[in-house]
This record gives sequence, C-alpha cells and structure tokens, in this order.
Amino acid sequence: MTETASSRDGSPGSVEPGRFLTIADTAELLSISAGQAYALVRSGELPAIKIGAGGHWRVERSVLETFIQDRYEESRRLGLWKQSDYSSLQELSFDGPGRGGGHGRSAG
Repeated sequence: MTETASSRDGSPGSVEPGRFLTIADTAELLSISAGQAYALVRSGELPAIKIGAGGHWRVERSVLETFIQDRYEESRRLGLWKQSDYSSLQELSFDGPGRGGGHGRSAG
C-alpha cells in the first residue's frame, strides 16, 4: 500500500511520497493553481529540473521545503522592516512647533 498525503496527516490529498514532485503536486501542496506553480518554476523563483524525453518539470521536495521556509523568512523580515519604518516617525501635529507657534498668536 502506498502512503498518501491524507494517510500521513489526515488531510485530503493525492500527493505520493518520493523525492520529486510534479507541477500539479507542487501546486496542490502550496494551495495554488498549476499555472501559478509553473510560473514560479519558469521565473526561477522555485528551482526545478526537466526530466524525461517530454521535458516534464519536477520539483525536489527538499527544494520546495526550502522555498517555503524562505517565503516565511521573507514575510517575517518584511513585517519587521515595515514595523521599523514607521516606528521612528514622529507624530505630526498641525499646531505644534515648526508651524508658526500656534496660528500666529503672540506670547505675552
């Protein structure tokens, strides 16, 4: 009996175990369309190899796991960058210093 994704973790799926994944399997695991997975491969963002006379794309499982981890790290860094980008900004006030000291009123 072959082990499927559903028998390993209880979720539905037909991805067979093995070293290499098809574009369709990759798409299923990432919850994206096959076209989107193919675009990731064609752009070089997701490394893959062509196998066989028909030149069918295959993604190595370990490469896919690294790709996923890299996306998590990218998201984490982007979140930190956005957080730090705004944390150093002072809150602006329309009647504070630099705007004429309170709409032209004179001290006295």
